[in-house]
Amino acid sequence: MLKACVRDSAPFGLCAIREGKEVGAPATPHEIGTLAKMVEWDMPQLGLFHIVALGEARFRILERRVEANGLQRARVELLEPERDGPIPASASLCVRLLERVLDEHPELLASPPRLDSSAWVGGRLAELLPLPLHAKQELLEMSDATARLERLTALLRAGEKAAS
Repeated sequence: MLKACVRDSAPFGLCAIREGKEVGAPATPHEIGTLAKMVEWDMPQLGLFHIVALGEARFRILERRVEANGLQRARVELLEPERDGPIPASASLCVRLLERVLDEHPELLASPPRLDSSAWVGGRLAELLPLPLHAKQELLEMSDATARLERLTALLRAGEKAAS
């Protein structure tokens, strides 16, 4: 798959595993995933690929099949871009946290920051925070950026209480 993606500059789908394991028999993915495109790749030794991928859009799996070699292919529909908007005052904790992370790790930015965009701030935090996989999946499936920020704020506040 990686060879075809490099050769054709083709995107590929990423889905979290709902059931099964990463190795062995093909796992069952969640039905909502991210369409991604390789932006950098390297093969430091035969059989070892290092890639950097950039998420482009969310999709829903309509049907999937497993090929003889274990590769999963699917027919998908792209989901509408989420509703974006300004950052609500109730989500200022999210903006402050992301500003701090980006100040300390500017290499995490592939493009200029959009700290006034609910979709951008929520997307970056969902990507960067060490949240449990089920929480990341829940955030990915949300189609309202403001609702995602509200959920992230609740998760952050719950983390503060647990740390106290």
